[in-house]
Amino acid sequence: MGNSLKAILAFVPSNKCQKYLLEDLEEMPVDKMVDLSGRQMRRLPVHICSFRELVKLYLSDNNLNHLPPELEQLQNLQILALDFNNFKALPLVVCTLKQLCILYLGNNKLCSLPLELRLLQNLKTLWIESNCLQYLPEVVCELSLLKTLHAGSNALRGLPRQLQGLQELRTIWLSGNLLSEFPPVLLDMPFLEVIDVDRNSIRFFPSLAHLPGLKLVIYDHNPCRNAPKVAKGVRRVGRWSEETPEPRKRSGAVIDITLDEKPLLPPAAKVEPD
Repeated sequence: MGNSLKAILAFVPSNKCQKYLLEDLEEMPVDKMVDLSGRQMRRLPVHICSFRELVKLYLSDNNLNHLPPELEQLQNLQILALDFNNFKALPLVVCTLKQLCILYLGNNKLCSLPLELRLLQNLKTLWIESNCLQYLPEVVCELSLLKTLHAGSNALRGLPRQLQGLQELRTIWLSGNLLSEFPPVLLDMPFLEVIDVDRNSIRFFPSLAHLPGLKLVIYDHNPCRNAPKVAKGVRRVGRWSEETPEPRKRSGAVIDITLDEKPLLPPAAKVEPD
């Protein structure tokens, strides 16, 4: 069935049209996963919400800007992908899915996140990259089990001090923002393993040698005068990364590094928890 026809049928509310849009998906999939990515949908077929044992729902790369209230029936949902859509605000019904542990919201038009997000206390991975965020919503700091935060390609100029309360946080991606200084709060987060501040406007890096958990720091494409000092064994990606930083004595050329720690970099495809 052509994508244009699917897009038209997505507007038609009748059960017959919605089931036609879902093709053969009339019963709960054995693997408890539904992938409706890339179907040019403008509305989610309500029939999906009848699969109450559903664990994974992928709705990436559509034209969605709202979700039906019936989504609340999916109380076993653990992974929800809403990236590459047209959401200007996160539908509050998402915040009722209390078993969610992975939420993809990247590449939308979000300028903020609702306070109700704090209800998702099982959330471990949050992707909010490529939105319109000028600040990191403080409600993110209330997600106590959060381990991975991807907030790259926004317009962030800083981070809230409350972020240091996320003691489970291990990986933070902040590339492509408007940071003019290294966020001070990250200096008080000894449990961080990966810090990515690539493609910002940071001119000076403080020492990161006191962070015992740090494994990788990416600081390339900043107008910096120095490389961050790190403890022995910590991988750096950026200018002067293989030497003690002495900019006046070095050419300043970017060192091309092929990382062995592939899982530490932002994956091209979505990942699922172990």
